[in-house]
Amino acid sequence: MATVTKSVCVYCGSRDGGAPTYAAAAEETGAMLARNHWRLVYGAGDVGLMGRVANAVQRAGGNTFGVIPTHLLDWEVGKRDLDSFVITETMHERKKVMFMNADAVVVLPGGAGSLDEFFEALTWRQLGLHAKPIFLLNIDGFWEPLDTLLRHVVDQSFAGDDILSFVTSVDDVASLETALTQAL
Repeated sequence: MATVTKSVCVYCGSRDGGAPTYAAAAEETGAMLARNHWRLVYGAGDVGLMGRVANAVQRAGGNTFGVIPTHLLDWEVGKRDLDSFVITETMHERKKVMFMNADAVVVLPGGAGSLDEFFEALTWRQLGLHAKPIFLLNIDGFWEPLDTLLRHVVDQSFAGDDILSFVTSVDDVASLETALTQAL
């Protein structure tokens, strides 16, 4: 296994979603992380897009760091064959451990949990608690409604324009790789 240079936290669904392009992008993301010697930090599940990203990293010889709360060990099928496998008591602790062990954040398609993780990272950035880059992998326009919402929040004066600069949206894994290379 190659030496890890940086760690990338990936937030994504515990389901595959409705389009096969989401699963393909998750697998491509995992392979890309391993190719660049970036450690995957994620929610330690072996289901949905989470499992696809982790399995792709492992197949490509990359490094994995998973964090899962006790109450999700069965539901998300805790993936115990990771390089690092951390069990937390709460979701809040899970998010903190994941975030603190990463140099960048990438958000693939996902549901309420992925949105929760994204908004916490964004809020912490807005508050000046970190300067880590945050990327949305906008496969098939999945995150366009979120981009519209963020712009609406700014337009309605609930946040400054700077909040928009904290998030970079990319349309494919090749663009994500380029953006991560520049940021890390």
